[in-house]
Amino acid sequence: MTINKTLPEKHLVHDNPRPLKVAIVGAGIGGLCAAIALRRQGHQVELYEQSKSVTETGAAIHLAPNSNGILRRWGILAETFGGNNADGFVERMSTGEIIKDVDLTSLNKMWQHPWQLVHRVALHNKLKETATSKAEPGIPAVIRTASKAVHVDAEAGILTLEDGTSVVADAVIGADGVYSRTRNFVHGKQARLFSSGKAAFRFLLQKKTALEDPLTAPLLEKDNVLSMWHAEDRRVVVYPCNHNETLNFVFIHPDSESHATQSDGALSLLSEYMATESLLIRLKAWNKQGSIDQVLKVFRDFDPALKKLISKVDESELKVWQLLDMEQLPSWTRMRLALLGDAAHPFTPHQGQGAGQAMEDAAALGTVLPKGTYPADVPERLQLYERIRYKRAHMIQEYSRQAGRDWINGKPQIDMMAYTAYNFGHDEIDHASNVFKRWLWSKNPNPNWGMPVSFGPAPGPQPSYSKRTSVTASVEFKSSRTYLETLFPTDSFKFKSPATVCIASISATTYGNVSWLGGGGYKQCGLYIHGIEYTRKDGSSITGTYLAVLFEDLADSFVSSRDEFGMSKLYCELDAVHKPDSYRLTASWRGTKFLDFSLENLRAEDPGKDGNPSGDILTYRYIPAVDELSKADSEYACVVPRAEELKAVPPEVISTKSSTDATITLNAWDWKTLPTLHRIASGLAEIPIYGIYSDPISDRWHQPSS
Repeated sequence: MTINKTLPEKHLVHDNPRPLKVAIVGAGIGGLCAAIALRRQGHQVELYEQSKSVTETGAAIHLAPNSNGILRRWGILAETFGGNNADGFVERMSTGEIIKDVDLTSLNKMWQHPWQLVHRVALHNKLKETATSKAEPGIPAVIRTASKAVHVDAEAGILTLEDGTSVVADAVIGADGVYSRTRNFVHGKQARLFSSGKAAFRFLLQKKTALEDPLTAPLLEKDNVLSMWHAEDRRVVVYPCNHNETLNFVFIHPDSESHATQSDGALSLLSEYMATESLLIRLKAWNKQGSIDQVLKVFRDFDPALKKLISKVDESELKVWQLLDMEQLPSWTRMRLALLGDAAHPFTPHQGQGAGQAMEDAAALGTVLPKGTYPADVPERLQLYERIRYKRAHMIQEYSRQAGRDWINGKPQIDMMAYTAYNFGHDEIDHASNVFKRWLWSKNPNPNWGMPVSFGPAPGPQPSYSKRTSVTASVEFKSSRTYLETLFPTDSFKFKSPATVCIASISATTYGNVSWLGGGGYKQCGLYIHGIEYTRKDGSSITGTYLAVLFEDLADSFVSSRDEFGMSKLYCELDAVHKPDSYRLTASWRGTKFLDFSLENLRAEDPGKDGNPSGDILTYRYIPAVDELSKADSEYACVVPRAEELKAVPPEVISTKSSTDATITLNAWDWKTLPTLHRIASGLAEIPIYGIYSDPISDRWHQPSS
């Protein structure tokens, strides 16, 4: 028996028994989504929210197919908490004339997941429940309120709270929005926020209120319809939520007409912009109370029916806020700290993708930190998270900016179909998983690539199976050089010796305890022709053993290797029977036996060498052209450097037995009896066998120990 002692198995990438400890700053939509993604990977998550209660304000939110697909994979179905589909789109001029009226029900079938509209508060409550519930997969996340973050040590992973508490974590996630404090500790300075030039009024209105008025009812009588009114530099967006019971209104307009007035002090505030605590407080105050008169004044030239709707709003719920933008950050990560959502890439609300991109961030983050991740790997994984998300998030961000630009000559300045395809047609879990698996493959300097390449490197064989066992039986025999030469693929192969009597062997190996087969094994049997010289195109040569054919009884990962490894592999049934004093192997196809060799009267010898051929193996690779008989896409000789492998990791032969009583029987059969292998069987059957070679190291049986 031969036990191949190789290098110790490489440390598995994801076998850490301890969950990562993750601190998330901010318990908004992005922070909660990150908590869900990470708890599902088995990690211990705590969220630190500066407010005294974890509540969400605001109006409705789009769940486009790209973001909604993430939630639905997590078992979060918007229709269970008020979400309704976006089945129609009506676009009007500011005065009310319809530009387009589109039924989206058929178009939406092209997406895997529905496009839905939901109230932000309802979504936030569901995310909070999912993140903290004991009924969900993983360790429930813990939310700590009144916990304002003031400092992050990105290298050590230490989060410091306002009350002096220090939290040590393997990863710190900054999900604290556009006014992020954690952002400062990525680059050492606050990124520059600036006005987009637009502000927005927003409010909610019960749909039944609109339907009670004959003037306003026709505008919104259909369910599941998103409506827009356009002027050159302002627009109105209306869509339903809460099972079509509530209407969400957003009135986007130049900020100079409502927000950046002299009394507000906004313009002077921007001109003296500094990233200070007091400024952040004042910036937050810009989300302020609005008035009906103010809205009517700004939108005085719009559809009278729309203005009638404005007059019905509860003024206490009418808010106005400035739409801020931010310069693109050069990076979102530093060591154990990563930014997520608006902290990394704030959005203007022109396409409803701010929350959606935060969800995609969370999905990618969960993908690169799977269960079993080691703390030492976190910094590199966070960099990979940024690499996965950076281009797409900023691309969507730029699309949103373009969508918010003023119309010119009554036309938008963006191709919305291109935007929709790029946005809706994305699945971040699939995308991140693809990048992550290819990144993992790249960490292996010698991946065992094999057909089909769509599924990555094959699991084996790899040079890391320290516990693999093998039993080899080999019979060397004398044969005809002139006949065996007819098996060579080209005249670049020849016998080194001019003698017409040469040496060949039938060698069979049974492998056991193979890691990548779950501890199972397989058998192989081949014809080896010894003493062969191959001459390369440059005139140099190499001497080794030519492998004419190799049969194997494992059909899964070896099927494709017939073409890949250049080892002339074929599948057949191999049966080996060994007893203390004998060994027999038969090769057959569906019960038809075409090769049989046996060793009788085995006697023990001192353990010596491996029973496999010890020199380099010479083979020939032929790749047939698709749909073109007798033509090759490629063909060339291959050298399997077995001599180098044996030198690097010499096998340990536990026991050896030999015999001079060996027999080999080869049967050709016919095409009807042996249709797939007749040409090989007939070629083997024609090999002259002059006798068993008498060298005492030949005809060996390597017996396994217990």
